[in-house]
Amino acid sequence: MITTSTKHSTLSINQLTVGYDDKVIVSNISFELIKGELAAIVGINGIGKSTLLRTLGNFQPKISGSILIEGKDLSTYNEIQLASKISVVLTESIASKNLSIYELLALGRQPYTNWLGKLTDDDISIINNSIDLLELEPFLDKKCFQLSDGQLQRVLIARALIQNTDIILLDEPTTHLDLYHKVQILKLLKTIAHKTNKVILFTSHEIELAIQLCDKMLILDGRENAFDEPCKLIENKNFDTLFPKDTISFDANTGSFRIKK
Repeated sequence: MITTSTKHSTLSINQLTVGYDDKVIVSNISFELIKGELAAIVGINGIGKSTLLRTLGNFQPKISGSILIEGKDLSTYNEIQLASKISVVLTESIASKNLSIYELLALGRQPYTNWLGKLTDDDISIINNSIDLLELEPFLDKKCFQLSDGQLQRVLIARALIQNTDIILLDEPTTHLDLYHKVQILKLLKTIAHKTNKVILFTSHEIELAIQLCDKMLILDGRENAFDEPCKLIENKNFDTLFPKDTISFDANTGSFRIKK
């Protein structure tokens, strides 16, 4: 059950069930996040990590339960209001890869520009700050199709920042990256969450990195779906049953998984 007061939470989930139409993928999900927290959703393939994230981002309806954004039900926000509350980076490819990188970044300001889409000085300043933060200056004149998957991932994270929402949802933000760049991106996300007071929630297969870097974690297992600080989850042995014990075991002392030979 959730323990933080919903009055102070930015994102509050209670007894949520997600899936497609009437087909339940995962249920019994409850957790809360407050501003300034970086959190990961982890679990085995097919357990419902992306389905949950898409539901939180309002890309598909919930089956049951509640999703509150700053104490208000997700369904009460219209499209424009929601775009100023939640930004989402999914794994789907970009609709038009012929856009320049700067054009793609500028789209992050759409919820705030007038009907002509004209950027103000404030808009440009926000865009430039994110360009500096993600070190994208060398790519601005390139087209999206000219970037590697890893470079494009950084651009999409920057666009989410440019949207300037209290909540940022990311589906597998470290996909296509080597270990160094996985760590770099997750450390950057943690810095952004803490310094800009945002909630950043992402799905990941990088469980060991998430244990080291996240403030909170949700372990989707289809049963308990435990949520807490990584150290508390380790103490409660929540990682121990994530994978079949005869193949992979969890070492609580090192916070890592061991292959059984």
